[in-house]
Amino acid sequence: MIHVFEDRAPTLTEAQEMVGGLVELVHSPEHRDWQILVNEEGLLHGLPFNEEATKLCGTGIVGPAIVLKGTARWT
Repeated sequence: MIHVFEDRAPTLTEAQEMVGGLVELVHSPEHRDWQILVNEEGLLHGLPFNEEATKLCGTGIVGPAIVLKGTARWT
């Protein structure tokens, strides 16, 4: 449940569609130059546990996640 962008950043609308709602930006302790976008209300909506995103972020993540690398990062 991870989408990766490296060459272009998704628009806010695209990101909201991918995560299924409001977007929250979280960081990876191991990959400080990456940005990870998740559903801000994922727990409230009962989204499924995302093991892969949880490992990247070092904290519990539910629902789809988007990883932004390189020029795809939001500024």
